[in-house]
Amino acid sequence: MKKILATVLILGLIAALVAGCGAKQGTAPGQSQSQGGDAKTTIKVGASPVPHAEILNVVKPILEKEGITLEIVEFTDYVQPNLKLAEKELDGNFFQHIPYLEDFSNEHNLDLTYIAKVHIEPMGIYSQKIKNLAELKEGATIAIPNDATNGGRALLLLQSAGLIKLKPDAGIKATVADIAENPKNIRISELEAATLPRVLPDVDAAVINTNYALEAGLVPTKDALFIESADSPYVNILAVRKGDESRPELKKLAEALNSPEVKKFIEEKYQGAVVPAF
Repeated sequence: MKKILATVLILGLIAALVAGCGAKQGTAPGQSQSQGGDAKTTIKVGASPVPHAEILNVVKPILEKEGITLEIVEFTDYVQPNLKLAEKELDGNFFQHIPYLEDFSNEHNLDLTYIAKVHIEPMGIYSQKIKNLAELKEGATIAIPNDATNGGRALLLLQSAGLIKLKPDAGIKATVADIAENPKNIRISELEAATLPRVLPDVDAAVINTNYALEAGLVPTKDALFIESADSPYVNILAVRKGDESRPELKKLAEALNSPEVKKFIEEKYQGAVVPAF
């Protein structure tokens, strides 16, 4: 009887161990998982909803053919995607241009870089109160992004539109203090980039990033009173941690983002509001 009981206990223990070994485990960023005998790799990429996540959805089936599953994590701010990437909660992110990545990385001491240039989103000046910039009155208020790179970019755009003149050495990190000439005494209101579409009713005009303009239902080529030229240096990129540039799955993602399928999608979907940079 004792022998039978011991045998039953041993068999039960073996069964429990087998069941435990067969339990599914979660997949961390960049981790491979086996499905039906085929090795799969999952990569997590942070992105703004529009147009970045939309573009990433185009490359999903391309990567699936390479055995790579793309998980898109959407963010509505310009801070968390880089912090999460540095903390290894993401494998990459796709939401920003080169000057912003460089400025943010230096400010927060992050080891981030980029492996693909994808598109340009021409920044525009929008208004619900005027139809032409010539209608701006003395002392009008114009809202711009409050982060260093996009704020400087906005001021350069206002200069291109003939509304202000900056000091000759201001460059892409220009601030309000660099305004040398302001004929209409325009008041500059610096606000978080994501809030700018919502404050349009409260200001005379606002300089808005294209992704936030699109999210708000604005059509840059139609609704902007003035827009950046297509040769803007602010190319949106696929960012990764330094040291990960040669990871095969990330290189495949970079190639997919520069594919003919993505170029066609951008041109047809955004009609000039977003311009391919490859």
